[in-house]
Amino acid sequence: MKKTVLFGTLAAAAVVAGAAGAGTLEDVIARGELNCGSNAGLAGFSAPDANGVYQGFDVAMCRAVAAAVLGDPMKVKVVPLSSETRFTALSAGEVDMLSRTSTWTYSRDTDLKLDFVGVNYYDGQGFMVKKSLGVSSAKELDGATVCIQTGTTTELNLADYFKANGMTYEPVPLKDNAEAEQQYSSGACDVYTTDASGLAATRATFADASEHVLLPEIISKEPLALVVRHGDDQWADIVRWTFNALLTAEELGVTSTNVDEMAAAPGLNPEINRLLGTEGELGAMMGLSKDWAVKAIKAGGNYGELFEANIGASTPIGLSRGLNALWTQGGLQYSPPFR
Repeated sequence: MKKTVLFGTLAAAAVVAGAAGAGTLEDVIARGELNCGSNAGLAGFSAPDANGVYQGFDVAMCRAVAAAVLGDPMKVKVVPLSSETRFTALSAGEVDMLSRTSTWTYSRDTDLKLDFVGVNYYDGQGFMVKKSLGVSSAKELDGATVCIQTGTTTELNLADYFKANGMTYEPVPLKDNAEAEQQYSSGACDVYTTDASGLAATRATFADASEHVLLPEIISKEPLALVVRHGDDQWADIVRWTFNALLTAEELGVTSTNVDEMAAAPGLNPEINRLLGTEGELGAMMGLSKDWAVKAIKAGGNYGELFEANIGASTPIGLSRGLNALWTQGGLQYSPPFR
């Protein structure tokens, strides 16, 4: 009798947990649209194009999730959020996920009750100055005025760096990248500091981009990650494994142009077959269709394709893969296996 009661209780708890965990997925399906919290305007990552449609590396991550869940990568509503409002908007349910150059830290993960489910860009804080300032190192910035966005990890990093090097500075606090760009360009500050990728993106928008220098120092670790709310394990799995599918696709040579062909004619590699849904039931484990990963990859390509198309060396942003190369190529990008 005790065992029966125990197993019955566990089963009931599992049903309740499953129902609670399916909340965001059910909401997205019922709405027919994924609400994606991202940047209001950061070139290459998240910015509206000439038609007002948001494009970029971070937006592409949300489009891949929308494709996996809804079958259509364009069923995404990009909600532009500032550094100060992004986490409260996610916690309040105003967005289903964040793909907004957000650094994974201990306090954000635990105290803010958020889940960081995949580092889509390994970054670090840097400094940009005008070439005319004649500075070649951040250690020459004693007494400088520094433009910095509030509500970001860069504030404490900046204070720590200047203190450790016996330097002083005058902060110019700003609410977002657009204001930082305007203030820096107008000469309100000598230096702009944020993630190095953000500096490259900002510089790419300047008409005189060659007149601005990214200093060599990287003063922090900034793992920029996809974020969801605590307590919804099914949704966290969907976002996490959609991102992992993009990484694995690049590693295994699956691209936006060959994925349909590879899915139609399964080959000898069992991991490719499991990824593309021609073998096993990986999609069903998350409440998705067998071809969820095929849809995600077709949305814009594998991780490498998305990187090169939006922020890679051939784009105005001009970022090299660096730490964001696959582990097989000396980088940190590494997906757990699909099995």
